[in-house]
Amino acid sequence: MSPRVLTVVGNRPQFVKAAAVSGRLRERLDEVLVHTGQHYDPELSDVFFEELDPPRPDHELEVGSGTHAEQTAAILTRLEPLVEETRPDALLVYGDTNSTLGGALVAAKSSVPLAHVEAGMRSGNRAMPEEVNRLVADSLGKLLLSPTEAATANLRREGLGERAVQTGDVMADVALRMGPVADESSRILERLGLEPRGFFVASAHRPANVDQPERLARLIAVLEAAAGIAPVVFPVHPRTRARLESAGSLEGLGRRGITTTEPLGYLDMTRLVRAARAVLTDSGGLQKEAFLASVPCLTMRDETEWVETVEAGWNRLIGLRAEALPEALGELPVAGDGSPAAEIYGAGEAGERVAAAVAEWLG
Repeated sequence: MSPRVLTVVGNRPQFVKAAAVSGRLRERLDEVLVHTGQHYDPELSDVFFEELDPPRPDHELEVGSGTHAEQTAAILTRLEPLVEETRPDALLVYGDTNSTLGGALVAAKSSVPLAHVEAGMRSGNRAMPEEVNRLVADSLGKLLLSPTEAATANLRREGLGERAVQTGDVMADVALRMGPVADESSRILERLGLEPRGFFVASAHRPANVDQPERLARLIAVLEAAAGIAPVVFPVHPRTRARLESAGSLEGLGRRGITTTEPLGYLDMTRLVRAARAVLTDSGGLQKEAFLASVPCLTMRDETEWVETVEAGWNRLIGLRAEALPEALGELPVAGDGSPAAEIYGAGEAGERVAAAVAEWLG
């Protein structure tokens, strides 16, 4: 009988990662896929399973929204009985979310070996909940699957190098494979009346940027500064929409050159990124996707885990400083000018390497 791996996912980046890994895992092992329900809106969940076609979840925990503590507690109490029932040989988590943290803690308490995909990423900012989640998952992990040389070096520095296997980044697999599909199938540019390279695409969802009214106002000022150069398309995350509505700021964005939309599926968002003049984001995933598409990125944070994008010259950290945007944009390459080295993130083979490493680990 094949070893059994229980994989925990909960938000849209993790659905993308599962699309790169689960099928390959199932060629070697018995995988049980669990969706915690951390992202439960159809536009943040169902559409990703429809477009990317990973295996459908075997179990859904339906934890819903709440504070970090409430979400994590709900994952713990609902996942632990499932682990006892399914008796996996290993538990696998991705990235840095509350689902990652909950899965790692349940694995430790249940004495189930933990594998962590995207291990070793560090922003250096422990005020970020994501940074704490990464650190805990790596400290508890028995197999640390790192996406880059910088991440592997972080693990070595922390004394975890013996558990590390460098695989490349599994999200890059999907971006490289699905980019041409998005260009062919998505009609988002026509729907919004956009010309390639004639607009910015923006995203914002991190609590540190959207939960405090003063910082939310500064974020809007960054988008407004960009809109003074070219129109901005802003698919609005449900969390961010709620904060904008509470602040009375949502309706006025259109008058400032900022077009808001509902959250978009993977193909439409990928098409926007690949056709944009530049990306403005606080998302790690979009920083990478912009880089892989040879599109410059302005990151609305003061640090990034994806340091390669900055070192390669395609990303600038501007925080929430609207005045920094014009100069930073001027320092970046023109979109489509050159082709960043996909090899940095595994050249599209990371999912296969992750599956092979897990299978070898479990013997």
